[in-house]
Amino acid sequence: MPIGLFFGRIANFVNGELWGKVTDVPWAMVFCTPNILATYHGVCPAGYQPRHPSQLYEAGMEGFLLFFIMLVALRVFRLHERPGLLGAIFLTGYGTFRFIAEIFREPDTPFVGWFSLGMAFSIPMWLGALYLYWYALRPKTAQS
Repeated sequence: MPIGLFFGRIANFVNGELWGKVTDVPWAMVFCTPNILATYHGVCPAGYQPRHPSQLYEAGMEGFLLFFIMLVALRVFRLHERPGLLGAIFLTGYGTFRFIAEIFREPDTPFVGWFSLGMAFSIPMWLGALYLYWYALRPKTAQS
């Protein structure tokens, strides 16, 4: 899953989708290319202000970092021996990294004040992770 998320976020970056908030950081980018102008009939939806490349933040966190965390959990700590635990780690990481990235991303739809709909989507992931942690870490019962 993290590999797919990585390439999906890279595709968002290449396509100029899901750009970040306006900023003055040195690595800020203007998401207005000839392709975007052609796609949107001469209009740049992101405008001409420099913005956070939030797609790259997400590719790094949801793709690379989450892949590394899961790889260590699998290879070093052998957490796959507890069914559900790797899934819980994935949902925890994906929900957390998405929540963090949403701080820098221009929200698609405001939810409540600074809390975006993308942040709200992290909550079911965390709830699913809690269930999987409970399932994976519950005491084993003796079976006859």
